[in-house]
Parts: sequence; C-alpha cells; structure tokens
Amino acid sequence: MSFRRERFIERGGPNGGDGGNGGSVIFETDPGKRTLFDLRRQKIIRAKNGKPGLGSNMHGKNGVDLIIPVPPGTLVTDRDTGEVLFDLTEPGMRMVIAKGGRGGQGNKRFATSTHRAPRFAQPGMPGIELNLKLELKLLADVGLVGLPNAGKSTLISRISSARPKIGAYPFTTLTPSLGMVMPEFGEPFAVADIPGIIQGAHSGTGLGIQFLKHVERTGVLVHLIDVSEIDQDAPLDALNLINRELSLYSSTLAEKPQIVVLNKIDLTGAEEKVDQFKRAYGGGEIIALSAATGEGTKELVRMLARRLADQKNSDPEHPGSKPPVQRTGSNHGNQ
Repeated sequence: MSFRRERFIERGGPNGGDGGNGGSVIFETDPGKRTLFDLRRQKIIRAKNGKPGLGSNMHGKNGVDLIIPVPPGTLVTDRDTGEVLFDLTEPGMRMVIAKGGRGGQGNKRFATSTHRAPRFAQPGMPGIELNLKLELKLLADVGLVGLPNAGKSTLISRISSARPKIGAYPFTTLTPSLGMVMPEFGEPFAVADIPGIIQGAHSGTGLGIQFLKHVERTGVLVHLIDVSEIDQDAPLDALNLINRELSLYSSTLAEKPQIVVLNKIDLTGAEEKVDQFKRAYGGGEIIALSAATGEGTKELVRMLARRLADQKNSDPEHPGSKPPVQRTGSNHGNQ
C-alpha cells in the first residue's frame, strides 16, 4: 500500500504496485544424466519468491523458476497419496511440478471513482508444498533376468557395448547395466541387465528386488538359465522360481513375453541337460548358447530384433512407456 507524496501535488492518490509471482519448480529430462544421485541428499527443493510491489506503481520482480534436470525414465509420485503425477520418459520433456504462487495486488488496483484512496492491498497467494517420491526406471527394450551367476553380465558384454563387472561367483552385478545392441538388420535396441534374483526376492531378499522396476518398461524379457545348474529330476525349477518371483512382484512383469536362453553350452555334459530341459519345457521356443564363446549369440540378437520390430508394428508406442499423467487442480506451486 502506497500513496503518491510529491511537493505541490495535493492528494496524489494510491500508487502501490503489484507483487511478483513466485518461481515454479520444473523438472526437465536430460539425456546426459543417468542417476538421481544429485537429489538424494537434497531434501527440500524451493524456487525463488517473488519480490514485493513498491511505490510509484512499481511491479515486484517475478521469482526465478527452478529447473531440475532428471534422467529419462524418472517417475514422479505424490508420496502422501501415492498418485503418479508425471512419467518423464522422453528426452527434453519439461513439466511444471509446482507452479509458483501468484503475486498480490497493490492498492492502485482498487482505486475507483467513489473509493479514491484505498488503504488496503491484496496479499499474494502462497505456493503448494508437495511431498514427492522420485523413482528411476531404466528405459530398455530388453531385460535380462535369471539366477545369480547365470551369465547375464557376460551375455550383455558379448552382444552390446556394455562392460559390466564379470566374475565367477554369484552377485557379481550389484547395479543394473545398460547396453546398446546393433543388430544386422533393424533398429538398435537397449538391453538392461539386473542383479541376480533369488527365492524370496519379491519380499526384499537379495538384490534383484531393488532393480526389478528397471525391467517393467521392457518389451521382451530374456530368461537366462545356467545349463550346469539344471537339476535332472526337476529341470524347470530355476525357470519356475524366477517366474514365480516376477509374478509376485508385479503382474505386469509376469505377462511380458519371454525368450528362454540356456547358457554355458560349452561346458561338459551340457548337451544332455539341454535335451532334458527342452523335453520338460514342452516344445516352447528355446535358444541354447554360450555367452563366453559367443556361440548362438547372433541368433539371439536376430530373434530379439524380430520380436521388437513386430511389437513396434503392432503398437507404435514403446511397449513399456506411458504418457505423462497431467496433474489437475490448483495453479499455485512452490515459491
């Protein structure tokens, strides 16, 4: 609230300016970012406040928007309600997570012919405070699943440019790996390798449960089985165990198309176990290969390329992607 005060000017009248709008909090997908590590310890994200209005009808400065870069595949959820607010899947997407509050109006706005000297001003509107959960899901076309030490890391290093840690012991992979595969025909595609899944993974046992979300967006699952671990009395035990954990974790994962791959056929006695598995499996599509030597890997890449091409022709959208969920309601956000 302000009035014009100048010498020789009687009853100058109101001249209070409006306040500036608060800045908005904006998330922008940046292909150069791979993790949410920068936000791990940043518990509060706050845009700048707008500046107050001044006399002489001077408008307050608007608050500067706060743009937060996040990797593609970031899922933004309201932690209090569980509602999915945004699914940032495409590079360069920009979403206003919390729109800045509106600035107040100065007393100049309320001057009329009958009320020439208003001695009040309108306060600004505060922004909304949101308690958010950010979750990153890798955007891959193919997901590798299997028991620990099944050879997933060796396979992804054989068919793609990824170079994960490889060792002759379980749980060598502690974090997901993502690699690009260049097939002989068709478009390149991405393959995600997650740590080995063990019994009870859906309830938090082992490492796999922490990363199963990364294969929820994939179009095809490659189920890798170590031939040397096949039990002659129950050849399908390993296959059934993993499928059971996938279904208990998510019905979406359980319904995804799978390609069963028998790995390590270069070992002694592997041929007999492959035959036992195929007889028990009942004539389904199976690929036998050796990730260590490369035998059969080209056939797998060709099959994956065909599967993905067929999916793309039947559904132009990426099989795992979802359009952003637009949040409706108040136009005010964090200041």
